Amino acid sequence: MKKIVLAYSGGLDTSIILKWLQENYKAEIIAYTSDIGQDMNKQKIIRNAKKLGVKKVIIENLKNTFVKDYVFPMIRAHAVYEGVYLLGTSIARPLIAKRQIAIAKKFKAFAVSHGATGKGNDQVRFELGYAFFGGKKIKVIAPWREWNLQSRTDLINYAKKNNIPIPKDKKGAPPFSVDDNIFHTSTEGKVLENPKNSAPEFIYQRTVSPEKSPNKKTKVKISFKNSDPISINGKKLSPEKILEKLNLIAGKNGVGRVDLVENRFIGIKSRGVYETPGGTVLYVAHRAIESVTLDKNTVHAKERIMPEYAELVYNGYWFSKKRIKLQKLVDKKRNQVSGDVVLSLYKGNITIVSRRTKNRAYSMKKVSFEENKSFNKSKVEKFIKYHSKQLYKA
Repeated sequence: MKKIVLAYSGGLDTSIILKWLQENYKAEIIAYTSDIGQDMNKQKIIRNAKKLGVKKVIIENLKNTFVKDYVFPMIRAHAVYEGVYLLGTSIARPLIAKRQIAIAKKFKAFAVSHGATGKGNDQVRFELGYAFFGGKKIKVIAPWREWNLQSRTDLINYAKKNNIPIPKDKKGAPPFSVDDNIFHTSTEGKVLENPKNSAPEFIYQRTVSPEKSPNKKTKVKISFKNSDPISINGKKLSPEKILEKLNLIAGKNGVGRVDLVENRFIGIKSRGVYETPGGTVLYVAHRAIESVTLDKNTVHAKERIMPEYAELVYNGYWFSKKRIKLQKLVDKKRNQVSGDVVLSLYKGNITIVSRRTKNRAYSMKKVSFEENKSFNKSKVEKFIKYHSKQLYKA
């Protein structure tokens, strides 16, 4: 019997897709779940899949790989899409696609399938990953582009017809569209589709309201080595544990909320509410440690690279030659980026308290207002004259 490997979350959409694939392709479905730190109940995933007749359910723990090989390189690049989005959903898809193809090859499946909608970016991200690792040998099935179910209502009716459990949100209604991993949580749909509506407080899952966060500042020290975080408050931790720890600390202080309207790769504007507590702290801390460890030209070169890098990640080009080339430029002097940053978290805000490094890029002697001989002030006049002439050049 032919086989299909489905990226399966155990939720409503992928359970409906699982049933639809069985009906329309008469194939054995292998339910594949990447554990990248999302809020998940493994037993529930297995139970829901088995109820639908699935014989093989594969759940892989990829949290540390995800943080170390995907999130950290992106943090080193300071990748932010359209000024605010830290790319939490975007960065998760390449790893899932890579592993899904590996599973398909292992079990000689003829196809892979995903639950991304026909209007979203994720269909592109998944399928670029499939193309990179699977080529033309493995078929891609995108149900949202094939079936006659055109809306959320159609999905719920199909679920009822096939006795598929329909989850409820905190208010007892059908849920928002939620995607999460160890790095971030995104919430879309329903009242959020109209940008004039404010986001209801109950949709937030990993951050408390800044107004209700502690009335006392929380200080946290992050230590970096070769541009990656290695410890929190002096305690060495694995990449996944670092992010988990920062998520808890930052989330309690209301840090990391973003409400944005973004321009999707396929040309649609979309409104979403994103929570990236630990990632936001890491982003701020990494910029702070680079400010005292890297020279001006390197810092500015990275600033020019960042928008293109961020767009490549957003569009699903993680495995592209262009992104890999930019990563090499980003990491060119990463061996210089080591030291400690202390931050203060308070009611949704992050303040840099201190930066400490053994790197000599920052010179107290040169910057001091006290008299010293380490900075040649006589050269300043020539410097200004030179740049005055540049004003008249096109």
